[in-house]
Amino acid sequence: RTYDDVQTPANYVAGLGRGAVGFVTRSDIGPARTDPSVGFTKDDRPPPGYVAGAGRGAGASAGAAADTADYSESNFDSFSGYSENLFAGSARDADDEEADTIYAAVDEMTQARRKRSRAEMQKASAAAAKAKGKPVIAGQFADLKRQLGSVSFDEWNSIPEIGDYSLKYKQRRTMNTAMPVPDALLDSARTTGATVAALDPRAAPDSSTPYGGATTATPMSGLSQARGQVLSLRLDKMSDSVSGQTVVDPKGYLTDLNSLKITTDAEIGDLKKARQLLRSVIMTNPKHAPGWIAAARIEEVAGKLVQARKLILKGCEACPDNEDVWLENARLQTPDNARVVLAEAVKRIPHSVKIWMRAAELEEEMETRKLVLRRALEYIPNSVKLWRAAVELEEPEDARVMLHRAVECVPRSVDMWLALARLETYENARNVLNKALEHIPTEPSIWITAAQLEEAHGHSHMVERIIQRAVKALSAAQVVIDREQWIKEAEKAEESGSPETCGALVRATIGIGVEDEDRKQTWADDADGARKRERPVTARAIYAHALTVFPNKRSLWLSAVELEKESGTPESTEALLRRAVTAVPTAEILWLMAAKHKWRVMQDVAGARTILQEAFRVNSDSEEIWLAAVKLEWENGEFDRARALLERARTRAPTARVWMKSALLEWETSNVDAERALLEEALTRYPSYEKLWMMLAQLHEESGNDAAAREAYHKGLRLCPASVPMWCLAARLELRTSGAIKARSLLELARLKNKGNEVLWLESVRTELSAGEEALAHALLARALQECPTSGMLRSQEIAMAPRAAQRRKSVDAVKQCDNDVHVVVAVAKMFWRDRKYLKARRWFERAVSLRPDMGDAWAAYYAFELAHGTEEQQEQVAKRCAEVEPNHGESWCAMAKAKENRRLPVVEVLRKVATQVKP
Repeated sequence: RTYDDVQTPANYVAGLGRGAVGFVTRSDIGPARTDPSVGFTKDDRPPPGYVAGAGRGAGASAGAAADTADYSESNFDSFSGYSENLFAGSARDADDEEADTIYAAVDEMTQARRKRSRAEMQKASAAAAKAKGKPVIAGQFADLKRQLGSVSFDEWNSIPEIGDYSLKYKQRRTMNTAMPVPDALLDSARTTGATVAALDPRAAPDSSTPYGGATTATPMSGLSQARGQVLSLRLDKMSDSVSGQTVVDPKGYLTDLNSLKITTDAEIGDLKKARQLLRSVIMTNPKHAPGWIAAARIEEVAGKLVQARKLILKGCEACPDNEDVWLENARLQTPDNARVVLAEAVKRIPHSVKIWMRAAELEEEMETRKLVLRRALEYIPNSVKLWRAAVELEEPEDARVMLHRAVECVPRSVDMWLALARLETYENARNVLNKALEHIPTEPSIWITAAQLEEAHGHSHMVERIIQRAVKALSAAQVVIDREQWIKEAEKAEESGSPETCGALVRATIGIGVEDEDRKQTWADDADGARKRERPVTARAIYAHALTVFPNKRSLWLSAVELEKESGTPESTEALLRRAVTAVPTAEILWLMAAKHKWRVMQDVAGARTILQEAFRVNSDSEEIWLAAVKLEWENGEFDRARALLERARTRAPTARVWMKSALLEWETSNVDAERALLEEALTRYPSYEKLWMMLAQLHEESGNDAAAREAYHKGLRLCPASVPMWCLAARLELRTSGAIKARSLLELARLKNKGNEVLWLESVRTELSAGEEALAHALLARALQECPTSGMLRSQEIAMAPRAAQRRKSVDAVKQCDNDVHVVVAVAKMFWRDRKYLKARRWFERAVSLRPDMGDAWAAYYAFELAHGTEEQQEQVAKRCAEVEPNHGESWCAMAKAKENRRLPVVEVLRKVATQVKP
């Protein structure tokens, strides 16, 4: 080897000077086994007498055959060894012969033993199968084979032949099948002068041809045109020559043509097979009515109506006592012929209800139909179906007469008794129901109808008695009706306009099958289910019964009051609330609801004041009741009375909220000094109440003392580091007075102390946008979404900040992350609003106000949308719904509603003001 034309030394090893160690591979030295004949003589052959390996001690026996097997590594397997036979070259002796003889004898004995055991097992399995009653196939037809010996030639010839369904027959049939010739091949016949008879479009419509045209020689290429001419001539033939209008609708005719089913060769083959099989059925068993019906329907499907009528007529002759055959025959006939068929059918089967009903349906005249049904009742007087159909056709007076006869013929029919009771007078109806109970004492609907009858005539005291007797009688007769079924019966009574019967059913059966410890929860679930099914009377009855058993359960009273608000009158709600506060006088929420209902709904301020005075006597230290009394006086303009109540409350029920409301009253009346004094005193008592610090700082801001406001915020944040609104207000103050740097640092500190707070992240993003740092705002928003990926507020801000082309993609991501977040839903609705997809926008706004009815911002956006693109009715509907729910959340909503000049405005006015600030 040379390097730069310099010969390397013989003992040179590359890299030896830097510590590398040389090595040798298989490729350097060649294969591991070399040919022993290489290098011995000039003609490459070993010398005579050479034995491989003799020089290193390997010997060889004289006369031994040379081993030519391949023992290389490529011929070795780790599992089975060498593939060569190691002892193939060794000589066989007498011991080897003896061993082979012994092994052969052992194998022969083993095979014989296995053969005997296998035969014994087969015999045992056959005996077991025979013992179990499972004969072999050959034995199953042994008796039938023996009977074939007595079959005569006539009987053998009368056996119907079946078709050849072998593969050979199918192949032969396929080879003989004629295929339709394409139009191109027919058109090529034109060159040979071939002609075909076709319609001449110039011929007169009234010619002697079947379609009014003359016959002429037309080339083959005119076939498609001929089809159009045939269709046109058919339509012309059905035209009215006087008015010029067709008797058929051309559009309908084309529709019928489109509905035609094209029968393929495969379907024709199926029809032939089915026809042949059914023919075999009716020939083998002519009394089998379904076979005749199926055969007729096959012909009907094939379009051979005449053949179908002939077949079904034969079926009527073969099966004269089967009503289905006669009905099928009538169906295939024209109306006039069907009457004849049914007349013959009623002669053969006079007691078939189906045939009489079909005969009545075919009659177009009402009187004729009545006559048919009355004649049917002469033959079948115990058919409820016939009586019902006959009574429905009669006038009330005639129906009552017929029902009297009906209950005599079918006394077990509940419907007949109830229908008769409805048509009778009060006294007669009572007698009818009593007779019905004598015949059917186990039917609850008769008892319920009797109770409804008494309720309809003003006998309410009888309703409860009848229902109780019904439950006892049914229990004595061992009629098991569970509580759910009784509730359904009560709901039916409510639906039919019988509230007293509904309540009596609930009171008599609501406790069936309910353990004592499960009664409250079970009854509450039953009432909730009735409310969801829009059955308020049933739910009210369940609550009323539950409250008699559990009069001190506040949750039941609250549920009952909510139901009464939804479906009752203001007076009934007031009465229920009066009962509630009497039963549970310590429940503050019930007193507050009663006072609010009296004030807001009944517009009775004095009555609400009286209710709160009664509440004071029972709950003198209740903060909620004190503040409710203050709110009543405050919102009605009685500031002095409110101030006096707050002063008393600070003495008798001193809480942080009471002090805050006192300061808030002074702020609204613009009494700054009194407000400052109250706030400072309150902070000495409650230094960890965050709202007091915020009110003090805002008071300083309104006075223009930003330094004092900043000091108040700093003191408040030291004592309340978890107050997110205070951090935001302090950052806004710094942004307004000192710039974005101070605000940014303050918000960073807030985020360090309040990890994962979406409001602080949103405030940071908006601060950067206010400072004009849009790039920094986007970076902050990305970090915020990494920390709060399911925040609806941040997702909605992302949609608003994204370019218009990317808003749809951002909206999809937001919906995937937080589907039911109202902020995201409103943002998506606004996006559709901007894209002028108003139906989708309205749908998403509706979803938003349904997800969170207390979110004022969603209502304001919805109302703004309706102001821009809705009708006056839709706008009024949104405003009315918003006023009913009284929303109290939302950034824009709270800011507008808590402004000094807007605090006493109604909800609708606040809604309109907030809606003016909404932009799509």
